[in-house]
Amino acid sequence: MKITRREADHAARLARLALTEEEAEKTTEQLDKILEYVAKLSELDTKDVEPTSHVIPVSNVMRDDVARPSLPRVEALANAPDSDGEFFRVPKIIE
Repeated sequence: MKITRREADHAARLARLALTEEEAEKTTEQLDKILEYVAKLSELDTKDVEPTSHVIPVSNVMRDDVARPSLPRVEALANAPDSDGEFFRVPKIIE
């Protein structure tokens, strides 16, 4: 499947990308190569391959959630751009 310049421009517009002429040409070529590769992959016989979410087995690698003392308030507020000594101050966003 050959991608046209018009289709590549359309994809760039949808992605809110402002491409130069050179970038648009390069993008068209790259998208075309990607589609050629996907077409080549679709030729593979996968009828005996079970669907998987990962190629290798994975397990949860997160550490246990253990309670520990938090950062003292003075240290937490030390680098804040604006605080009232007890809380972070942020611009009002709700009328």
